[in-house]
Amino acid sequence: MQPLIDNARTFGQRPEEFAGLADGQSPQVLFVTCSDSRVVPALITGARPGELFELRTAGNVVPAYASDRCTGEAATIEYAVEVLGVQDIVVCGHSHCGAIGALVRGDDLTAVPAVQEWLAHAADEPKCDDPSDPTVADAVQNHVLAQLLRLRSYPCIEQRLTAGRLRLRGWYYEVHTGAVREHRADTDSFESL
Repeated sequence: MQPLIDNARTFGQRPEEFAGLADGQSPQVLFVTCSDSRVVPALITGARPGELFELRTAGNVVPAYASDRCTGEAATIEYAVEVLGVQDIVVCGHSHCGAIGALVRGDDLTAVPAVQEWLAHAADEPKCDDPSDPTVADAVQNHVLAQLLRLRSYPCIEQRLTAGRLRLRGWYYEVHTGAVREHRADTDSFESL
């Protein structure tokens, strides 16, 4: 923890770099990704403060839209789309994902009941050709596509997609190489950016 505290102490010693942030934010992208500490959206994209609006959840799960039940995830999505007017939403899964690996392997999660219940929101169980593969690449990529479909259930997203004012993108990040791949609809595969 001490190196983090030391950095935080010196971080604010460059106020001229941050003064403009007080005027507000206008990110163009909502970046939905896993809470995993190895996935750092600003590092992956090179974004500066104010350029990405982030939603991080265990396993980058997007809960199904329910008009009678408010969630923090739904509020974040709605705010990004309706208030900030983001033009793109990226759902970024990653290799070696513990949440998706647990689903694929059928791990016993009774010791972590909140995690178990949360992962029940993952839509269909992600398909995986080789559950013993530690990267769980197939499962993560299938899961990303399922979350993109899940996002379409949000009325604000469907309206903006229909109007041509929003794009949905599926990314897969390899934590062991740093490579990023994007889903291409024409080939139905994840390819290098």
